Amino acid sequence: MFPHIHIDPPTMPRSGEPPHERLAAALPLAGTPGQAYVERRGITLAIADAAGMRFDPDWNGRPAVLIGMYEREARLTSLHGRYLETRRGQDKMFTIGPGGGVAASGAGWRCEPMILVEGIFDVLSLAVCGWDSVATVGRWAPWLPEACSGRSVWLAFDANAPGEREVAHYIQHLPRSTTHRLLPPAHCKDWNTALIKRGPAALTRWLRESLQARATTSR
Repeated sequence: MFPHIHIDPPTMPRSGEPPHERLAAALPLAGTPGQAYVERRGITLAIADAAGMRFDPDWNGRPAVLIGMYEREARLTSLHGRYLETRRGQDKMFTIGPGGGVAASGAGWRCEPMILVEGIFDVLSLAVCGWDSVATVGRWAPWLPEACSGRSVWLAFDANAPGEREVAHYIQHLPRSTTHRLLPPAHCKDWNTALIKRGPAALTRWLRESLQARATTSR
């Protein structure tokens, strides 16, 4: 059983638009509130653009930055949105599509080393430091075990109890991979927190040293 179950609507509520139509209608980040939002989180416009991030002023009622989630052969399966502002009782995110995909930077699931993270801003934060990675966004892509077969996989999920549950899940479901735990720096729940608190130069050093030091330790 996956640590948490997400049942996403297949299309946009009210309009019925599927993920590919909604992504095509989204705006480039430049000059939008989405640009200011990602830059506040330590992400440059160039990094966000390279990852395919876009802006939607009315993502199920609120402005959000969007990123596509893709299956193994690069077919769009879902569209994930992170709201720019969240008030008490509101969701931080909203996703549409049938699932089975991941969000990624650079080489995607072909990246070496293979680093799995939780959220889209974890992917972008590692990209700032020069590392490609794959975000599961708390969802299971059934093709991942085959794609990861025979490879070393770094499980870089959040440094909290839900993150550890995800680590346990992936260790169990990637039986043909060598798995390693990769944690963000101390007192940082996730990689975007680390980027903001430590800065890109310090986080880049942390990643390089952690990957080198722990490469021989598997779980």
